[in-house]
Amino acid sequence: MDTKKQRARRKRSIRKNISGTPERPRMAVHKTNKSIYVQIIDDVEGKTICGVSTRNVEVKGGASGGTRTSKVYAGELGTKIAKQALDKGVKKVVFDRAGYKYHGGIKALADGARKAGLEF
Repeated sequence: MDTKKQRARRKRSIRKNISGTPERPRMAVHKTNKSIYVQIIDDVEGKTICGVSTRNVEVKGGASGGTRTSKVYAGELGTKIAKQALDKGVKKVVFDRAGYKYHGGIKALADGARKAGLEF
């Protein structure tokens, strides 16, 4: 089984158990080779509450931070999404890593969101 099929299988098994509610929406992560995208989604109403990506966020360590999927960018992206969510009144979320392994950029993103005040 190749890596794409393995990730798709992990994603399906995660999404069976995770769903966003108005009280506790889902923080969904999507990662490509060039960028990371994060959205906070209310699955009951089918609406995106807020979202950011490394394509439209200025990062402090951008010049020496490497690619937009690096840990520096991911950590900064976590703080940005947490600030937006707190402004919209969301304090608790369910973290949907979408089948990606919890290390590197995904872990840095989660740690950045936790430090900024988001609970999950």
